[in-house]
Formats: sequence, C-alpha cells, structure tokens
Amino acid sequence: MEHYQPIRAILEIIEQGHRFLVTSHARPDGDAMGSMLACGAILRQLGKHADVVSSDRPPLLYSGLPGADEMRCASRIEGDYDAVIVLECDGLERTGLQGLEGLRIINMDHHASGRAYGDVNWINREACAVAEMVYELALAAGAVITPDIATCIYTAVLTDTGSFCYGNTDEHTFELARELVLCGADPKQAAQQIYFSNPTSKMLLLGAALSNIKREGRIAWMWVTHNDMVRACAAEEDCEGIVNYAISIAGVDVAAFLRELPDRGVRVSMRSKGDMDAAEIAQHFGGGGHKNASGCTLPGPLPAAAESIVKLMRSKANATVHDVA
Repeated sequence: MEHYQPIRAILEIIEQGHRFLVTSHARPDGDAMGSMLACGAILRQLGKHADVVSSDRPPLLYSGLPGADEMRCASRIEGDYDAVIVLECDGLERTGLQGLEGLRIINMDHHASGRAYGDVNWINREACAVAEMVYELALAAGAVITPDIATCIYTAVLTDTGSFCYGNTDEHTFELARELVLCGADPKQAAQQIYFSNPTSKMLLLGAALSNIKREGRIAWMWVTHNDMVRACAAEEDCEGIVNYAISIAGVDVAAFLRELPDRGVRVSMRSKGDMDAAEIAQHFGGGGHKNASGCTLPGPLPAAAESIVKLMRSKANATVHDVA
C-alpha cells in the first residue's frame, strides 16, 4: 500500500496520545469543514479528546454539518496537546492560528502545493479531497463510519470535486461516494444544503459580479469592489462559488473572480478546465490549490491586480494553444 508508512506513523501517534487538536486553513471551505469535523468525531470514537478549532467561524453554508456547533473559533492555541492534525495546509501560517509552533504536527494534504513541514507528513495528490484521506485513516484505525461522519466526508468530497466535475474525479471518487451513502450520507440533503440554501446577500453580490464580467477568448474574469460587498450586505462566504459562473461560459478554459478586500488588497479565486492549470497561475502569486480550483491574494488596487492576473491567464492560454498546435 503506497500510503501505508504515513498512515502507520499517524496511527501510532494516535494510539499513544490522548489529547489532539484538529484544524485546517483559514476561511474553511467544504473540504476543510467536512474533514475537520469527521476527523474530530473519529478521534473521539477511538476514545481520544479532540478539539476542532478554526481561526475563522464556520461558513453558514456548512453550519448544519454534524458537530459544527461544537467547533471552536480562536486566534491562538492554548493548552497541551499530544499532536495537532493539520488538514490541507501547505504551512502552519495557513491555519491563521498562533501557538502551534513547538507542537507535534501531523500534516495531511492533497494539494499540488503540499509540502512536508510536519513531524509526520502524508501528502496524497491523487486524493479527490483531504476527506478521502480522513476516510482511509478511519478505516485503518478500525473506526466505524457513522452517518454523521459519512455526511461530513460526503459533503467535503461533493464540494472539493466541484460536484464531481473537476479533474480529481475518477471511478474511485464514485466508489467512495457510494460507500458514504451506504454508511448514511444523504446525497439529496447534502446537495440542497450546499446549492439551494443561498442567502439573498449572495444573490445580490452575484448580480454585481455578473455585471462586471469580461471575456477574452479562452479566459474570463469578473470582480466586485468592497463597496459592492457593503451594498449587498455580503459576507466573505457569499463569494464562494461565484467564479463558477465565469468558467461555465462555453469556450472559456480559465476564469478568475477578484474581490476587493477592506484593506484594498485583492482576493482571487480561479477555476479551469481542459489543459489549463489554475494552480500554476495562483502559485505564481504565492497562492495554490488544485489544477482546476485555486486561489491567491494580491496587493491592490483592484485594476492593477486584475491586470496582473489577466496578463498571466492570457499568456498561459496562448501557450497551451501553441502546444496543441
């Protein structure tokens, strides 16, 4: 088994320890939320004390997941832990948490930008979501995949594969989804919670973004200003998924959604399809993610940030056309 060694090392730490902290990156998405909550539940089932902590509050979209109401929001970690399980972060700074330095770190990641910074590192770039790795760990530990755990993992897989649309989806993804449904996950309920529970503020923000959309050959981009956010009474989480409307345009292979931050910095979400690699573009600006879904943060002002992103998107699109030719 390719991943036997890191799994065995993680299981040994879990077996020997008692108090564990589980965390993921700031601004948790579906994979981060589902994986953290599932991992915490698995540790408790194994008789361990597990604190699930995030530097940002759970997005409303995922607040109904089992265990979300017990998740803690903090900026600094206090207390003694035998180990910290860090999920899908390419470094401790990505957690947004202070006080992790000096603690024993278990690093589990599936991103292309994943790197070995922990005491134990399990990086599986073939996994469709880090939740798939949590599932494998649970099975190796002999844990029972309860309906609550299955629901968390299924939600993570559903969102991190773009509803089974991204390149990290294959036959194993559907096998995993089937097993999770058999264990009690409800696909209908998960889909309705994720895709049919949007607040009015998100719809208003979407309208502003769509009014700004630009398309140039294989690339498209859209943006909202901080004033757009204020007018829509929108929260940061309302921006999730808006970029998908740009990548859904026929003939567009890479798209970006830019959001002006209160400090005038710019947060960029990217999506791609075909032979375009969104992660490669994001990494150029210090970000990262998957081939088909990635992000980065740029200094403002917004027009300059847009020019930088569009310039590189244009270059990559032209390069891939020439490669094919």
